[in-house]
Amino acid sequence: MPMPDRQHWHDPALPFVEARRACDSRACYKAHSHPTFSIGAVDAGVSHFRGAAPGTQRLTPGTLVLVPAQRVHACNPEPGAAWSYQMLHVDADWLQQLREESGVTQQTPGTAACISQDRALYRQFCQLTALLFSDACALEKETALVNFIGTFDEHAFAALPMAPAEEHAALALIDHLQALADEQLALSSLDAMARWAGLGRYALIRACHRATGLTPHAWLLNARVNRARTLLRQGCELAEVAYRLGFADQSHFQRVFKAHAGTTPGAYRRGGC
Repeated sequence: MPMPDRQHWHDPALPFVEARRACDSRACYKAHSHPTFSIGAVDAGVSHFRGAAPGTQRLTPGTLVLVPAQRVHACNPEPGAAWSYQMLHVDADWLQQLREESGVTQQTPGTAACISQDRALYRQFCQLTALLFSDACALEKETALVNFIGTFDEHAFAALPMAPAEEHAALALIDHLQALADEQLALSSLDAMARWAGLGRYALIRACHRATGLTPHAWLLNARVNRARTLLRQGCELAEVAYRLGFADQSHFQRVFKAHAGTTPGAYRRGGC
């Protein structure tokens, strides 16, 4: 099914971010600014950007533009041509708090935009926007957003390297989570986990991945599946297990369980694996 010319995404569960995708667009924009930190990606075609260095920069596919809040800018396709792009708008106050956690100095309003030709960063951004438009849970989307911003800041602002104490804090958090009751495990959030560990959210993601090979969200999902195995062996009904462990519905529970266990929860409960 072809992608619509324009798509917008926002979610009340993540009020600090919204996304947009445009395909084969010929729309042009006057110089303007946003109260948000904005990230744009050129997917196809060529555009001309004003808002970074003096004059106009020609942007080709695979280019990212990161625009601080209140920075006046404009980005338009070449005359008579179309282009495809993606946009992300991040709340400035939320971003400031995230950067303060990592020790990154907040940019002053009106700071020039940054243009990046880093292909790995572009691919990570595309993966992030695809995830935002998917039916993934809010925690997974928030984790990917924090990880993307932290990755960019780490390269752009030379953030401090990770200390061994951060890995120890991540492992202590894992021990803490393993001891939680089913309902508490289901309700764990990135913010709550970071506060418990005494780390910033990006530092927690980085430390958890270093210590376990998984992000906090991926570890939680794996832990919930392992907890589900125990409940299913005890004879609990699928709907009860899905509810107790915080899955959106029974269908969501079945998809996640099969992806981790290689079989459906029903077959597992019957002893078919």
